[in-house]
Amino acid sequence: MASDSSDDDLPIARTNGRLSSSKISRAQDIALDKSMSKPSGMAGLSIRNGPVENGEMDMDSPSTNGSKRKSRDSITKVDYKDESESDGEPLAKRQRSKKVRESDSDDEPMVKARGKKLPPSYKETALPESSSDDQPLGVKLAKKKADIERKGELEAKAIRAKEAKAKATSKKAVKNESDDDLPLASSKKRQSNGTTAKRKSTVVKKDESDSDAPISKKSKAASAPAKGKRASSAKDTKDVKKGKAKSKEPSDEDEEEGFEWWNAPKKEDDSIKWNTLEHNGVLFAPEYQPLPKNVKMYYDGKPVTLSPEAEEVATFWASMMTAASTHHLDNPVFRKNFFTDFSDFIKKHGAKDASGNKIDIKSFDLCDFSKIAEYWAARNEAKKAMTKEEKAAAKAEKDALEAPYLYCTWDGRKQKVGNFRVEPPSLFRGRGEHPKTGKVKTRVLPEQITINIGKGAKVPTPPAGHKWKAVQHDQKATWLAMWQENINGAYKYVMLGAASDVKGQSDFKKFEKARELKKHIDKIRRDYTKDLKSEVMADRQRATAMYLIDKLALRAGNEKDTENEADTVGCCSLKYEHISLQPPDQVTFDFLGKDSIRYNETARVDPQVFKNLKLFKKAPKTDGDDLFDRLNTSQLNKHLNSYMTGLTAKVFRTYNASHTMSELLKELGKDPRSRGTIADKVKLYNDCNRKVAILCNHKRTVGAGHEQQMQKLGDRIKGLRYQKWRTKKMILDLDSTQKKKKGAAYFVRDEDLEDEWVKEHQAFLVDELRTKIQKKFEKDNEKLKANKERVMPEKELKERLGAVKEMEARFKKENKTGKVEAEGRGASVDKYLSAIEKIDERIRVLETQAEDRDGNKEVALSTSKINYIDPRLTVVFSKKFDVPIEKFFSKTLRDKFRWAIKSVEDAEDWEF
Repeated sequence: MASDSSDDDLPIARTNGRLSSSKISRAQDIALDKSMSKPSGMAGLSIRNGPVENGEMDMDSPSTNGSKRKSRDSITKVDYKDESESDGEPLAKRQRSKKVRESDSDDEPMVKARGKKLPPSYKETALPESSSDDQPLGVKLAKKKADIERKGELEAKAIRAKEAKAKATSKKAVKNESDDDLPLASSKKRQSNGTTAKRKSTVVKKDESDSDAPISKKSKAASAPAKGKRASSAKDTKDVKKGKAKSKEPSDEDEEEGFEWWNAPKKEDDSIKWNTLEHNGVLFAPEYQPLPKNVKMYYDGKPVTLSPEAEEVATFWASMMTAASTHHLDNPVFRKNFFTDFSDFIKKHGAKDASGNKIDIKSFDLCDFSKIAEYWAARNEAKKAMTKEEKAAAKAEKDALEAPYLYCTWDGRKQKVGNFRVEPPSLFRGRGEHPKTGKVKTRVLPEQITINIGKGAKVPTPPAGHKWKAVQHDQKATWLAMWQENINGAYKYVMLGAASDVKGQSDFKKFEKARELKKHIDKIRRDYTKDLKSEVMADRQRATAMYLIDKLALRAGNEKDTENEADTVGCCSLKYEHISLQPPDQVTFDFLGKDSIRYNETARVDPQVFKNLKLFKKAPKTDGDDLFDRLNTSQLNKHLNSYMTGLTAKVFRTYNASHTMSELLKELGKDPRSRGTIADKVKLYNDCNRKVAILCNHKRTVGAGHEQQMQKLGDRIKGLRYQKWRTKKMILDLDSTQKKKKGAAYFVRDEDLEDEWVKEHQAFLVDELRTKIQKKFEKDNEKLKANKERVMPEKELKERLGAVKEMEARFKKENKTGKVEAEGRGASVDKYLSAIEKIDERIRVLETQAEDRDGNKEVALSTSKINYIDPRLTVVFSKKFDVPIEKFFSKTLRDKFRWAIKSVEDAEDWEF
């Protein structure tokens, strides 16, 4: 075995802890081989998702301030209506001096803590398979994953061969066309060659435009599709016929919606992001409004008068006491950090007792914020009780305040700004087990903010009495304003909105980079598989890390200043204690990942990878020592860049998810559900999305509200079945001979619709009708009031509520006699049979939704769909199977992915 004295000759990622030997001897390899057990044959699959502590992941709502991370929702809400989804907050890059850091994409699924209980095992999370096959489900999925990977590798070879052939043909064509030095005698031959070259040139152009070629590699001349040009010409002709003069200056709306940057010629200097930039700066949080004099914090049972600065901090705690979730307040770290900062504010700004004497707050247990919490709760209730007019006025005032900051002018085009608000002061929550949770996020002042704007543009005016920290004109930056927050020293940025050209281009490049990886994936996998057995420790560690990133979707991991940041890690920065090995091939990972979310999962790996990890943990290594001590992220990405320009570890997650989804969608034509209802097709798509999550190990714990949601859905289905039974009984009321025609069983009530449940459901229907009538009455009166007409008296409401009493009496009679009288105008047997068919269809749709929702309980479908899977795949599915795109993308997401919708809207054969 090589001596450690040669260690200095190799690039070492970190110098702390015990280092592995620079070389692995054959004797070591043989000894490890002998100690290995027989593998299961399920490499690359997750066994179990572990618990995640304090994963506050309610992040699907739009951002209101500068953010370093993008939001995600941890609880998948499957709805077949156009629900509001996150458009993603802008990414912000933390500045680092004299070292390059990888800016991880925010596309890894987040999970939410739901107590200490482990979520279901791998087999429970997998999709149902035929029980007739004795083969274990895990093996089936392992084979499926292996098949998809093999297809990808074969496809890579085919793409390279195709490009090589096209290149050779192109060279030959150019040579024949330029062969002017041939004798005149051979002019006929030259003409023949020219014809051939022209024909081949046409073939080359076709090859370059094939759907499987990365768009970024297509020629600039072909960047604007011919079809698009024809459509444009037709429109122009139409305008001329109508006598319309084409405007040289398009409207703001036309500019925003009409400019198709993905068809525009590529810029020569991609580093220059803009030439002109105008905006109105940022919107600051409102100033603190002191509490009424009679609302006090109490200390040791006595009222305390706090300075406005300290009082504001007290309201941060009190407001959280009235929130739906108070688990932060029970967190010892949160409590300790809050009281430390609160005490500092009191020492700095002061607190007095009833006599006006200074008071020292020493014990958190003696602090009583209940009176402030009561005031806060009453204030919130007052907001909820506002009239429609009051709410409209408040919204109008808010809209008027925000209007100047909503848009900027970027290279002459109006672009929406994503997060123009400066975040208000509050208590820092953090993600997972963040060590600084509970600390006070102080108010951001103009003196902390740097403005980025075009030269010659009007600089936004700071609030009176203040000035900006700096004003700069950096054309290579895409942010409009920037400041540093006080908790982690992170830089927050005001960026353009998700629907803007800049964000769209970023997404486009991300997915195009993943498409380009298609051409190289086979060589990369072949090389790192070979290096898994390298005698050079650095190469073996790099290969093992690449395997874990490719197969298990681990993040690469970055070095960081642990004094100022949470101790989060990724693959390259794993330590000895972060993995445990269970022969023959199981590895359990347990560490704090991105955003301090605990990653606790067991996976099966290749036997050689298991062997390598065992080697990397070999004594004298112990807790605190680096697992990959001869590797860091920069070295890994530099190696990947040798295969493909711009390739980094994070591209593998996007490639694997998109390629897997692409292969699964290709198989849908054989599925009978692809010819079913829209609900069937949506579920079919979600099943593919779910498989992506399972095969790529993108899972989450079950949401706390899942059981309640499923219960409500189940009650709706039972309610429809009860309605169906009542309709059948009405048929008998009209025609008793139907019992003989249909059979007695047709009219029997379902067994699970027990008498007790029926009475509860009837009471629910009565309350529902009462509420409906009352709301309709109020709405009608509001309209009359708005039109300055006389409102209806309460007597009218009482008359309308007579229908409620009639329903109660009807149900009471039905329960007593067991008969249901026919209802509705023009009642007939045919009419009731038609109604039963409609009810059956509604039941089928709800049952499909229930099955889909239950299957999604451990999968964050929206995360995969938005961040991992190329949106063009979703658009193609929508077009091919005639499903409205609104079923998959909300209005916000349709704006975000306008480039994807427009670029493949007429191309059902587009492939990732």
